[in-house]
Amino acid sequence: MEERQTSPEQSTEQQNTSTNNEATTKPQLSSDELQSRLQQLEQESSSYKDQYLRTAADLKNFKRRTEEERGTLIRNATAGLIMKILPILDDFDLAMQHVPAEVAETSWFNGLQGMQRKLQMVLEGEGVKPIEALGEPFNPHFHDAVMHEDAGPEQAGKVTADLRRGYMLHDRVLRPSMVKVGQE
Repeated sequence: MEERQTSPEQSTEQQNTSTNNEATTKPQLSSDELQSRLQQLEQESSSYKDQYLRTAADLKNFKRRTEEERGTLIRNATAGLIMKILPILDDFDLAMQHVPAEVAETSWFNGLQGMQRKLQMVLEGEGVKPIEALGEPFNPHFHDAVMHEDAGPEQAGKVTADLRRGYMLHDRVLRPSMVKVGQE
């Protein structure tokens, strides 16, 4: 017996030719089988595309919901702080209404008025607006009726006095106005 020695290049060639022979000896798929396979792959592709689109939409909705929740949290935190500041503004309003005439002409009083305006401007910058109640028809969403007074028919059902100013934060009532309502 004689052993043949093959070089590494020859063995690679033999492997390549045997692989080529195997590829050519595989049975060919029929046209119907190819159509069936193509249809199956198209369905898989469509399924993956639908899954991708749903996932992308879910992600978009998640981001939107997260932003909305974040905004709500910030607004609620802001509302809590503003509710603590409103009594200070009420005190300023009361003090300004009951100032003696000799004090009203001093620079000290003008400084207090300036501080009150700055506080109001800061609150307005955060979206806080006072509720205008005087002369408006009574609305339980915006007004809290604490008193009634006899009034003529033109004032019946209308706010005749604003006892404590109410405030809105953007589009929601932060604190309703305490009012006196006219009745016949």
